[in-house]
Amino acid sequence: MILLRSIAFNIVFYLVLFVYLIAALPTLLMPRGAILAMVKNWSALNLTMLRVMCGLTYEFRGIEKIPAGAVLVASKHQSMWETFALLTILKDPAYILKRELMWIPFFGWHAWKARMIPVDRGARSQALASMTAHAKKEVAAGRQIIIFPEGTRRAPGAEPKYKFGVAFLYNALDIPCVPVALNSGVFWPRRSIMRYPGVVRVEFLDPIAPGLDRQTFFNQLQNDVETATAKLVAMADRDVGLTHRDG
Repeated sequence: MILLRSIAFNIVFYLVLFVYLIAALPTLLMPRGAILAMVKNWSALNLTMLRVMCGLTYEFRGIEKIPAGAVLVASKHQSMWETFALLTILKDPAYILKRELMWIPFFGWHAWKARMIPVDRGARSQALASMTAHAKKEVAAGRQIIIFPEGTRRAPGAEPKYKFGVAFLYNALDIPCVPVALNSGVFWPRRSIMRYPGVVRVEFLDPIAPGLDRQTFFNQLQNDVETATAKLVAMADRDVGLTHRDG
């Protein structure tokens, strides 16, 4: 039954995504708020579909810890789930994403309109400089900058592989950083069509104030996120009675 529900959800998920990508085309000629409103609506619909079709709900903890205005949000990345779910919580988010995604027809157009922040992973130092320049513009507009410090999805329990770029960005932006822990990969595993029932828990941790040196910040961020994530994953394992992981 879980397999059938998962297959049905994936079919509907991508059909809905396609419809929204087409329906959002007029927003390319509108103020940026129009595309942001549509994206938030799409995100909320995804969460509803997961609850109805797969029995997968969610819980956000520590929302009150998010400072008002511009902030750097450094989130654990285990699945596709958080790429849209965080949109429902943050007022005016700007994701840092790989530049190649901006080249995808429809999706890339909307990402440019929403002023997401592209990064060329192959350019190294030049990529950091370009990413930071874009991020500073969005910070000046009071937006929340979302970065996945590991750069890609990591399965629950996998050895963390944080990239030092997050420390470079923290130092350059001089704004608070909110670490985010989660257990989404237990229920929405990467490289899998399965969508398991349960409760995805997301925890916004105590903000890290600006002003730390890069290495101190980097160590604290990884320790805070990994410690809290391990607890959330263990809690999810107990909830479902088994571990859904892809290694």
